[in-house]
Amino acid sequence: MSSEMPDKVLKILNTPVLPGQSLTLSLDIARLHTHTKIEVPIIVERAKKDGPCLLLLAGIHGNEVNGVEIVRRIVAGKYNKPQRGMVICVPVLNVFGFLNQTREFPDGRDLNRFFPGSKTGSLASRFAWNFMKHIVPHIDYCIDFHTGGASRFNYTQLRIDRDKPECLDLAQAFGARFIIYAPNRERSFRQAAGNLGKSVLLFEGGKTLHLDRSVTQAGVEGTIRVMHHLGLRDFSKEIEQFHKVPKPVIVKKSSWIRAKYSGMYRSALKTGTKVHKGDIIGTITDPFGKFQSKVKAPFDGYILASNHHPIVNQGHALVHLSEELA
Repeated sequence: MSSEMPDKVLKILNTPVLPGQSLTLSLDIARLHTHTKIEVPIIVERAKKDGPCLLLLAGIHGNEVNGVEIVRRIVAGKYNKPQRGMVICVPVLNVFGFLNQTREFPDGRDLNRFFPGSKTGSLASRFAWNFMKHIVPHIDYCIDFHTGGASRFNYTQLRIDRDKPECLDLAQAFGARFIIYAPNRERSFRQAAGNLGKSVLLFEGGKTLHLDRSVTQAGVEGTIRVMHHLGLRDFSKEIEQFHKVPKPVIVKKSSWIRAKYSGMYRSALKTGTKVHKGDIIGTITDPFGKFQSKVKAPFDGYILASNHHPIVNQGHALVHLSEELA
């Protein structure tokens, strides 16, 4: 199928989707050892007029609930109903990880390390294979929503492939403050979809098992801007009410500042803050009041993410700092 959907009748999961039709389909491809089905709702909205297809995907990691809330709000507000083309929403891909409040798939594997998957592989691999076979061929663009993991809070940011100018164009339309040129993780969804020629924005914001209003609002507004930019729907009136989009900071290189000592960590600065070499970004102390070490910025940069766990070990990632800007 081309980006302009020339066929009036197309099939998703063996179900015909007609122009102007709204459907909720079920990706049902596996069962647990209890014989319980793994069913994932796939919400499809197709306009009467032809146009591109956008996938809004969340919950690849079951405990990253902020992305789930963003897609939920898009659906609840009926923003996913296009005037041209098609919008596919998957609020929770890893349903059982979401139920168990865990990152992993039911077989203990990280689903986002098993794309494009295998028809005869592990449960996670089979699931990834079916998603790539039945859903991804229909899309042209995707926003893949994630949060920071392991008590790390990510400032709202988009990660893109530096070799795809179209992704940079979409990221700028989205309006995130930080756009990061990030290499694809091996066997991730972004890598697999990109290899098929799909343009993927990887959204990062907030932390696991936590809803942050500012991050959620940024995700909803950014998604609406992208839909408007792609011509899926005229959101001119809505966008007028949004906060003005500042010029994005494009990050070419970044690195984590790690703990030199074990102890109790206290962050001194908020994510998104610009720091200069030598600025104090936090302190590490022992629990008995006898030891204190200042954590200083080794170079100028922006704080892209920060550790929110109060107890750290030597080598623990504390702050994700931009190192080189475009």
